Amino acid sequence: MNQITHLNEHGQTHMVDVSDKSTTQRMAIAEGRVFFPPEIYQQIQQSHGQTAKGTITEIARIAGIMAAKNTAQIIPLCHPMMLEKCKLMLEYQDDNCSLKIRAEVGITHKTGVEMEALTAVSAAALTVYDMTKALSHDIVIGEIRLVHKSGGKRLFNREN
Repeated sequence: MNQITHLNEHGQTHMVDVSDKSTTQRMAIAEGRVFFPPEIYQQIQQSHGQTAKGTITEIARIAGIMAAKNTAQIIPLCHPMMLEKCKLMLEYQDDNCSLKIRAEVGITHKTGVEMEALTAVSAAALTVYDMTKALSHDIVIGEIRLVHKSGGKRLFNREN
Protein backbone atom coordinates (compact mmCIF):
# COMPACT_ATOMS: atom_id res chain seq x y z
CA MET A 1 0.00 0.00 0.00
CA ASN A 2 1.34 3.42 -0.91
CA GLN A 3 1.68 5.93 1.86
CA ILE A 4 2.60 9.55 2.26
CA THR A 5 6.38 9.35 2.34
CA HIS A 6 7.10 12.57 4.20
CA LEU A 7 5.35 11.43 7.38
CA ASN A 8 6.85 8.92 9.79
CA GLU A 9 4.92 6.27 11.74
CA HIS A 10 3.97 8.93 14.33
CA GLY A 11 2.64 11.37 11.75
CA GLN A 12 5.65 13.66 12.07
CA THR A 13 7.17 15.36 9.04
CA HIS A 14 10.59 14.15 7.91
CA MET A 15 12.83 14.05 4.87
CA VAL A 16 12.68 10.63 3.22
CA ASP A 17 15.69 8.43 3.99
CA VAL A 18 17.15 7.30 0.66
CA SER A 19 20.34 5.79 2.07
CA ASP A 20 19.27 2.20 1.27
CA LYS A 21 18.02 2.98 -2.25
CA SER A 22 20.00 2.05 -5.33
CA THR A 23 21.60 4.71 -7.46
CA THR A 24 19.99 4.57 -10.90
CA GLN A 25 19.58 6.82 -13.89
CA ARG A 26 16.37 8.74 -13.28
CA MET A 27 14.31 10.90 -15.62
CA ALA A 28 11.20 12.99 -15.19
CA ILE A 29 9.20 14.93 -17.76
CA ALA A 30 6.56 17.51 -16.87
CA GLU A 31 4.37 19.72 -19.02
CA GLY A 32 2.14 22.73 -18.60
CA ARG A 33 0.51 25.48 -20.62
CA VAL A 34 -0.03 29.19 -20.52
CA PHE A 35 -3.31 30.17 -22.21
CA PHE A 36 -3.76 33.66 -23.67
CA PRO A 37 -6.86 35.51 -24.81
CA PRO A 38 -6.84 35.27 -28.65
CA GLU A 39 -6.11 38.97 -29.19
CA ILE A 40 -3.16 38.83 -26.75
CA TYR A 41 -1.83 35.65 -28.36
CA GLN A 42 -1.98 37.40 -31.74
CA GLN A 43 -0.13 40.40 -30.32
CA ILE A 44 2.61 38.13 -28.95
CA GLN A 45 2.91 36.37 -32.31
CA GLN A 46 3.13 39.66 -34.19
CA SER A 47 6.01 40.79 -31.94
CA HIS A 48 7.74 37.38 -32.37
CA GLY A 49 7.59 36.97 -28.60
CA GLN A 50 9.69 40.05 -27.93
CA THR A 51 8.93 42.20 -24.89
CA ALA A 52 10.73 45.05 -23.15
CA LYS A 53 12.11 42.39 -20.76
CA GLY A 54 13.42 40.15 -23.56
CA THR A 55 12.20 37.18 -25.59
CA ILE A 56 9.39 35.47 -23.68
CA THR A 57 10.49 31.90 -24.37
CA GLU A 58 14.19 32.44 -23.68
CA ILE A 59 13.68 34.22 -20.37
CA ALA A 60 11.15 31.55 -19.34
CA ARG A 61 13.61 28.78 -20.32
CA ILE A 62 16.29 30.29 -18.09
CA ALA A 63 13.81 30.70 -15.22
CA GLY A 64 12.75 27.05 -15.54
CA ILE A 65 16.31 25.76 -15.50
CA MET A 66 17.20 27.93 -12.51
CA ALA A 67 14.10 26.77 -10.65
CA ALA A 68 14.82 23.09 -11.31
CA LYS A 69 18.36 23.51 -9.98
CA ASN A 70 17.02 25.18 -6.82
CA THR A 71 13.94 23.05 -6.11
CA ALA A 72 15.20 21.92 -2.69
CA GLN A 73 15.37 25.57 -1.60
CA ILE A 74 11.69 26.24 -2.30
CA ILE A 75 9.93 22.87 -1.81
CA PRO A 76 10.20 21.65 1.79
CA LEU A 77 11.84 18.25 2.34
CA CYS A 78 13.14 17.85 -1.23
CA HIS A 79 16.64 16.42 -1.46
CA PRO A 80 19.22 18.82 -2.92
CA MET A 81 20.26 17.52 -6.34
CA MET A 82 23.12 18.08 -8.76
CA LEU A 83 21.12 17.74 -11.96
CA GLU A 84 22.81 16.19 -14.98
CA LYS A 85 20.15 17.27 -17.47
CA CYS A 86 17.54 19.99 -17.51
CA LYS A 87 16.00 20.79 -20.86
CA LEU A 88 13.02 23.07 -21.42
CA MET A 89 11.06 23.22 -24.65
CA LEU A 90 8.55 26.00 -25.23
CA GLU A 91 6.22 25.88 -28.21
CA TYR A 92 3.41 28.22 -29.22
CA GLN A 93 0.16 26.39 -30.02
CA ASP A 94 -2.01 28.32 -32.48
CA ASP A 95 -5.00 25.98 -32.13
CA ASN A 96 -5.68 27.01 -28.51
CA CYS A 97 -3.70 30.27 -28.17
CA SER A 98 -1.26 28.79 -25.69
CA LEU A 99 2.39 28.26 -24.98
CA LYS A 100 3.23 24.63 -24.18
CA ILE A 101 6.10 24.19 -21.72
CA ARG A 102 7.88 20.85 -21.35
CA ALA A 103 10.74 20.10 -18.97
CA GLU A 104 12.98 17.03 -19.07
CA VAL A 105 15.17 16.51 -16.03
CA GLY A 106 17.70 13.74 -15.50
CA ILE A 107 20.11 12.55 -12.85
CA THR A 108 21.93 9.45 -11.62
CA HIS A 109 20.88 9.34 -8.00
CA LYS A 110 18.95 7.50 -5.28
CA THR A 111 15.80 9.59 -5.63
CA GLY A 112 13.74 10.93 -8.51
CA VAL A 113 13.48 14.34 -10.11
CA GLU A 114 9.72 14.72 -10.53
CA MET A 115 9.64 17.81 -8.32
CA GLU A 116 12.47 19.39 -10.28
CA ALA A 117 10.63 18.88 -13.58
CA LEU A 118 7.33 20.19 -12.17
CA THR A 119 9.11 23.16 -10.58
CA ALA A 120 10.82 23.98 -13.87
CA VAL A 121 7.50 24.06 -15.73
CA SER A 122 5.82 26.08 -12.99
CA ALA A 123 8.57 28.71 -12.83
CA ALA A 124 8.71 29.00 -16.62
CA ALA A 125 4.93 29.48 -16.76
CA LEU A 126 5.02 32.10 -14.00
CA THR A 127 7.78 33.91 -15.88
CA VAL A 128 5.67 33.97 -19.04
CA TYR A 129 2.81 35.41 -17.01
CA ASP A 130 5.08 38.05 -15.51
CA MET A 131 6.40 39.04 -18.92
CA THR A 132 2.93 39.33 -20.49
CA LYS A 133 0.69 40.50 -17.65
CA ALA A 134 0.91 44.11 -18.87
CA LEU A 135 -1.07 42.94 -21.92
CA SER A 136 -3.82 41.17 -19.95
CA HIS A 137 -4.62 39.62 -16.59
CA ASP A 138 -6.83 37.03 -18.32
CA ILE A 139 -3.80 34.82 -18.95
CA VAL A 140 -4.26 31.36 -17.41
CA ILE A 141 -1.58 28.92 -16.27
CA GLY A 142 -2.78 25.34 -16.30
CA GLU A 143 -2.42 21.66 -17.04
CA ILE A 144 0.85 21.34 -15.13
CA ARG A 145 1.44 17.64 -14.70
CA LEU A 146 4.00 14.88 -14.61
CA VAL A 147 3.94 12.95 -17.90
CA HIS A 148 6.87 10.56 -17.42
CA LYS A 149 9.05 9.19 -14.63
CA SER A 150 11.60 6.43 -14.87
CA GLY A 151 14.51 4.97 -12.97
CA GLY A 152 12.98 4.28 -9.59
CA LYS A 153 10.73 1.50 -8.31
CA ARG A 154 7.88 2.42 -10.66
CA LEU A 155 7.73 3.58 -14.23
CA PHE A 156 5.10 6.24 -14.85
CA ASN A 157 4.18 7.21 -18.40
CA ARG A 158 1.30 9.45 -19.40
CA GLU A 159 2.82 10.37 -22.77
CA ASN A 160 0.53 10.30 -25.79
